[in-house]
Amino acid sequence: MDPTRIGLFDLAEKRLAWTAQRQTVLATNIANVNTPGFEGRDVASFAQVLSGSASMAPVQTQPGHMAGTAPTGLASLITDPPKARALDGNTVTLDEQLTKVADTETTQSLVTSIWKKYMGMFNTALGRSG
Repeated sequence: MDPTRIGLFDLAEKRLAWTAQRQTVLATNIANVNTPGFEGRDVASFAQVLSGSASMAPVQTQPGHMAGTAPTGLASLITDPPKARALDGNTVTLDEQLTKVADTETTQSLVTSIWKKYMGMFNTALGRSG
């Protein structure tokens, strides 16, 4: 039995990819906190990614191109609805972004811990020492 072919690990891999993508988007928001006119972004929720409703599809740039059919597994970027807008038009609120970063980091840590525990159980069940 191959422990890496279990749905739990596929789900964990998708969740970790989602958290990495979200951290990148949030870092971009924080880096542009003082950029005039910058609109904060986020990624679609993980539930939307799992349901496939938020996956990005390749764009047909020429009439002869075939439409993409394979899901990318990545969440699409969404514009964060601004709760407030600065005088310069920037919609990024630093404390809100830092809260999202902390939440995403907690999610990443939880998924990693669960993955490690399951791998430890598999190794124990197979008589391997870790």
